Amino acid sequence: MTGLGRVAPLTAILTAAALAAACGQPSPTESPAPAATVAAPAPVAPTTAGAVATTGTSWTMPNLVGTNLQEAQDRIQTLTSNAIFVTTSHDETGAGRQQVLDRNWKVCSQNVKPGQKIIASTQIDFGAVKTTESC
Repeated sequence: MTGLGRVAPLTAILTAAALAAACGQPSPTESPAPAATVAAPAPVAPTTAGAVATTGTSWTMPNLVGTNLQEAQDRIQTLTSNAIFVTTSHDETGAGRQQVLDRNWKVCSQNVKPGQKIIASTQIDFGAVKTTESC
């Protein structure tokens, strides 16, 4: 075999390596690089000032009995910087009426007592009657 007989296989290997590199694949003579791992960020919860803090942030439940239902909901959202965005309500009379226009209802009870600590997962429910009714 002459020196030229070895050139063809060497050329084929170099061509394959060049094509693999162009496609982002490791060449036949290289081992693939290990995949990078990206750690997920730690969960965070907003604070009352709007800054970011670690989970575990808590707030003190205000006394919202006697307030307009819409105002009560807004105050919880403001207090928690929307960490508690959704609160529920029910007809305190037991008639099962829906609180469609929250401004037309007033809070008669709350399931979380005033002064109790609340966190982002706390479920707050208000018992309400129409503003023209007594609690």
